[in-house]
Amino acid sequence: MAKKNALGRGLGALIEDASPERAQNNVSVINEISVSKIVANPWQPRTIFDEQALDELADSIKEIGIIQPVTVRLMEDGNFQLITGERRFRASVKIGLKTIPAYIRSADDVNMLEMALIENVQREDLDAIEEAIGYQRLIEECKLTQETLSERVGKKRSTISNYLRLLKLPAEIQLGIRERKISMGHAKTLVTLEDPISQLSVYNKIIKSELSVRKAEDFVRNMQLETSRTDGAPAENNLQYKDLQEHLAKQFGANVDFRRSNKGEGKIVISFKSDEDLERIIAILDKLNA
Repeated sequence: MAKKNALGRGLGALIEDASPERAQNNVSVINEISVSKIVANPWQPRTIFDEQALDELADSIKEIGIIQPVTVRLMEDGNFQLITGERRFRASVKIGLKTIPAYIRSADDVNMLEMALIENVQREDLDAIEEAIGYQRLIEECKLTQETLSERVGKKRSTISNYLRLLKLPAEIQLGIRERKISMGHAKTLVTLEDPISQLSVYNKIIKSELSVRKAEDFVRNMQLETSRTDGAPAENNLQYKDLQEHLAKQFGANVDFRRSNKGEGKIVISFKSDEDLERIIAILDKLNA
């Protein structure tokens, strides 16, 4: 009977001296605290909460309870500020729970932001833009390098870099990613394009034609090939003109860019580093024309 009463009093009853006062001197203490004393995290990385998903979580909590406690820190006014677990907290409020199990941690503002962000980017239900923003905030606001961030979240640096590149896409495409109109694979393909106009054009093509990632990659590859043909392919990619390019570079003592289209037209660009270097090249041209 004693065991049943202990369970009835909540999780805190099973843990010796699990009081808020003790939490101030501990890295992590677990207790069951009043929902009314919990305030939201002002640095919450998640900005969109799916109401249907919250209802499903609330139903689950009603049936089996909260499996994983939320994480909070004790404030000076005696209230608790959420660090992680806002979905669990919101779902608990929905079904009218009076108390909720929580880890009570000592954390300053930067530590709190870092813990909240890291917990958030490790969730499986985040969209790619939310995850990218989380990484960016960890780097900018918590002063983490990509290498340190890689160790903290357990992901390769290249993976983090790929996510960060998504934030350079036009806002319309970022919104499409958030609304799951296109996948991460589609987004990575769009990033390979150089200008926003091309990115938006292909983005609309992907949605309109319902292109798979593989077909989107083929479409972009063919488009880039066609563009290179129109603009003129670099001479270094054409063995027929490589010798001529090297000859001109030696003749002028400068870097030479040689481009030619399939129609036969093209241009030669001779680089110079200063006014004196330009005068030297002009002098060589004058000698050739003499």
